Amino acid sequence: MNHTSLQSARKSHSAQAYVNIGLETQVLSASSEQLITLLFRGALTTIAKAKIYMQNSNISGQGSAISKAIEIVDSGLKASIDREAGGELATNLTATYEIIIRNLLQANLHSDVEKLELAERLLSEIGDAWQTAVGINHKEASSAL
Repeated sequence: MNHTSLQSARKSHSAQAYVNIGLETQVLSASSEQLITLLFRGALTTIAKAKIYMQNSNISGQGSAISKAIEIVDSGLKASIDREAGGELATNLTATYEIIIRNLLQANLHSDVEKLELAERLLSEIGDAWQTAVGINHKEASSAL
């Protein structure tokens, strides 16, 4: 590896470390409402990456991104629902997350951009409703990233 390549690798590593520290700081200082917003943004970001991978026929990248989105929806968003206190709303939201997960699985299995976009649209709508319900405006949501 020559000197220029080594410098470039160090810069890239340093930039990633900075991003990781910034995200960790945001997570540690975030309210419960902001954490849910971070989960929505994370899922939507990974779906956007999956779409790019899909369009470029990068099956490995597509699979990794969709798997990460499924993990965020299933272990983050769906797991955070208080089914006892939430009643019918919680039941419906859980079912909607299941539909999103199923669409993500089908998108990955068949490289189906329409299923991916449906999952993205549903998540975006729920995320927007969440931000409205908890009073997080779009500027706050963006800075939560």
